[in-house]
Amino acid sequence: MILALSRGLNSIAHFFTLLFIFLFVCAITWIATRYTAKFMNQANMPSGNMELIEAFRIAPGKYIQIVKIGTRYLALAVCKDTVTLLTELQEDEVKITEKKELISFKELLEKATKRTEKDE
Repeated sequence: MILALSRGLNSIAHFFTLLFIFLFVCAITWIATRYTAKFMNQANMPSGNMELIEAFRIAPGKYIQIVKIGTRYLALAVCKDTVTLLTELQEDEVKITEKKELISFKELLEKATKRTEKDE
């Protein structure tokens, strides 16, 4: 009887230990994700002098990009280790399309749940 009670308490302690470790790992992951997101948002903030107009992938790790630097438009070949100037473009040669507004994950999830509620 005492041995069975001891095994039961040991199992409960083992369960709570594993639960604590799981929650700790989840918390560390959440903190790391938040830190990375803040860092990436700061790195991609427009400064006003440079703007990526368009990028086209021509091969894995190789892109042709149209970039506006100041008042000049440049076509660049961007590879893993190099950036090469292809040509300078005139403003009338560049077709600028309006950027689509990014939708948040929360809004997307709300739309999906509303759609599934209507289907039921």
